[in-house]
Amino acid sequence: MSLDKSAQSAHTEAPLNETVSSLEPADWEEFRALGKRIIDDVVDYLAGVRERPVWQAVPEPVRTALSADLPKGGAPMMTVYEEFRALILPYPRGNIHPRFWGWVNGSGLPIAAYADLLASVMNCTLGAGENAAMMVEEQVIEWLKQAFDWPRYGAGVLTSGCSMGQIIALAAAREAKAGRWNMRHEGVRVGPQLTVYGSTETHHSFEKAIELLGVGKTFFRMIPVDRDFRIDVASLRRAIRKDRDVGFHPICVIGNVGTVNTGAIDPLDDLIAVTREEDLWLHIDGAFGAFAYILSTHRSLLAGLNEADSLVFDLHKWFYMPFDVSCILVRQSDILEATFSSNADYISKTTRGPASYPVAFADRSIEQSRRFRALKVWFALKTHGINSFANSIANNISQIAYLTRLIDDSPSLETISRSDLNIVCFRYVWPNAEMNELNAINQEILSHLQLGGFAVPSHTLIDGKFVIRVANNNHRTMKEDMDFLVDQVLSIGNDLLGAC
Repeated sequence: MSLDKSAQSAHTEAPLNETVSSLEPADWEEFRALGKRIIDDVVDYLAGVRERPVWQAVPEPVRTALSADLPKGGAPMMTVYEEFRALILPYPRGNIHPRFWGWVNGSGLPIAAYADLLASVMNCTLGAGENAAMMVEEQVIEWLKQAFDWPRYGAGVLTSGCSMGQIIALAAAREAKAGRWNMRHEGVRVGPQLTVYGSTETHHSFEKAIELLGVGKTFFRMIPVDRDFRIDVASLRRAIRKDRDVGFHPICVIGNVGTVNTGAIDPLDDLIAVTREEDLWLHIDGAFGAFAYILSTHRSLLAGLNEADSLVFDLHKWFYMPFDVSCILVRQSDILEATFSSNADYISKTTRGPASYPVAFADRSIEQSRRFRALKVWFALKTHGINSFANSIANNISQIAYLTRLIDDSPSLETISRSDLNIVCFRYVWPNAEMNELNAINQEILSHLQLGGFAVPSHTLIDGKFVIRVANNNHRTMKEDMDFLVDQVLSIGNDLLGAC
């Protein structure tokens, strides 16, 4: 049936409004000049990072400026850039500074930052389809499999972080170990109650993953740890047996290679034995600690890492990449596709052209739109080689060993926890002090360090003790930074104690 004249008129294309500004640069030479200025400033900023405070609070006028209303009209590019330099650049998180050791934040390699710019210029989305960016991610995954001696038949995908990796891994575990129940189609209601196991030191991201997957936080069995903060394997066995006895369906054990609190490494051989005996999925959270595997000195400590069913690690942590890029590797080559693939018509394959490409990373995770994260890893590995990364990781471990010796040599400092990796937890002490006094003064010491811009370690509680926690995954750190930290802690602590 044909449209009448009024309908045809309504569908006539409106004339272009030639007065509307283009979103492209009006002057490409001006754009080029701004780009050169930005690159020059970036190099100066990175080269001078040691001379600036590690962190500083955002002042009220800047807070006000950064809460302004939506711009109705545009401003010149250079004006916007100058606003960035005044309002944003001076107030970072601080993790590129050589004395930032808080939480587990990576320090960011300069060459990888350039790669991120190039990735943004190319603006590829890596869901599916033939293009060089897809092949780069495939190559990077193969390189990472080689670095960890992962089975070549295994598969993987790059993600935003281990929090996303945990969701992917547990979804794959559910798909692989839920037995005859098709929970992907029917939901968790069709089968028995699933259970998952990990130590009390397991990262909180697993709780989110378990809640989202419908297992329920109640059925995440938090197993006690031994004096070295490693999972108690006998307690794990009892918990699995108890759940089976009441009709629950265990599917997965989580092993830690470097817990966030203390850097503890679970007994991997024992976890491999338990999961094979019980036919469970073994998932390893190696967010930062997994990278110690590439050191010959630490490979035996992480033996069994590559025998797990899945492994996650953050390249933006102890591999020094700019945020964000992480990886999950799985042993079973097709399990991710079995867990996440879709057959929607608009993403179906064709026999020729870009849609004929056999790999679809969107079928290996939740994300359909995916940034070209692989390019910075590719650039950094091509530029520096894996041996340079190994050397830097070894230096970080050596620096923590050096810091621990400084702490142990001081009568005013006490080591509370020391990992075989890159974390030490300690506190300022004095004779006959009460726990609440020690906790209070160590909180003050930490605040002075951070607010003064001297250094940014973080904190945690171990057996009720407030401790200063140094997690060193910073490629810019040097041993003299550890000397500086100890000097500052002692100076601040002595001043505070003298004022009491």
